[in-house]
Amino acid sequence: MEPFYLTLFLGTPIWLWLVFVGLVAALLAFDLGVLNRGDKEIGVAESLKLSGFYVTLGVLFGGFVWYQLGSNAAAEYMTAFVVEKTLAMDNVFVIALIFATLSIPRRYQHRVLFWGILGVIVLRGIMIGVGATLVAQYGWILYVFAGFLILTGIKMLFIGDKEHDMGSNPVLFLRRRMRLTDELHGHAFVVKRSDPATGRIRRYATPLLLALVMIEIADVIFAVDSVPAVFAITADPYIVYTSNIFAILGLRALFFALAAIIHRFEYLKQALAVLLIFIGSKVFLADLMGLAKFPPAVSLGITFAILGAGVGWSLWRTRKDVARA
Repeated sequence: MEPFYLTLFLGTPIWLWLVFVGLVAALLAFDLGVLNRGDKEIGVAESLKLSGFYVTLGVLFGGFVWYQLGSNAAAEYMTAFVVEKTLAMDNVFVIALIFATLSIPRRYQHRVLFWGILGVIVLRGIMIGVGATLVAQYGWILYVFAGFLILTGIKMLFIGDKEHDMGSNPVLFLRRRMRLTDELHGHAFVVKRSDPATGRIRRYATPLLLALVMIEIADVIFAVDSVPAVFAITADPYIVYTSNIFAILGLRALFFALAAIIHRFEYLKQALAVLLIFIGSKVFLADLMGLAKFPPAVSLGITFAILGAGVGWSLWRTRKDVARA
């Protein structure tokens, strides 16, 4: 009988899952116990350093995947990681809108984002688990994902990206269904107050909890695009989930830097549209070429080329704005 740690879970030895879970748990504990100790504003410089740290960890984990699972798995992981990281930038616009709508001070934003990321880890796990089950039982679902990505990319490219309205309407909807305070109470998500109608002590949500709920809703909306995109790259649940989580982990740190310079990436959405079309198309191209799957190394190279062109063109076209500023 083989040892427990060599038993396969979703096609991958349990010990590989435990290594990943342990690393993520250590990162979250470090973030909450060290980086998030006390309420403070995070500047652009600190944000970039933290982002570099998380990106480095994500890339190093790709090296671990290469060592344990081979070069093809590593190429798929890196492609998925880069795609998820880029698609996650759209979240920055929505998160900034949520914080602005609810007037959340910068010194509390890091706390909201930390717990938001924790919720995302759970929600993405559920969505990816369901997706992996569907792909395993119904192979044709990959073609549905691929077609969806192609249509989404065409819509973004020629019609415009769909607007994720997370402004005043959701706020009003949630306010009617939550006992909510009008003001912040430090960094507390929930406080006890006397009910004006009955005089009883009840728990009330603060605007911080409302912001957290809205961020989780926004991530579910964005995951509708990003999860199928990764399944079109690889159907391996281990690579899908680890690439998703490592991309999301750094988003919190990257938010404070991107919020200040996001206007420089004016043409990134067009690059993302082309990328989604490519990712969806390669599922059909692999069949036409008689391949089991599109070559992972080629896919990674094309992904870098598309995103590099979008970023480079954006920086070139907005250079005069920087000079004027």
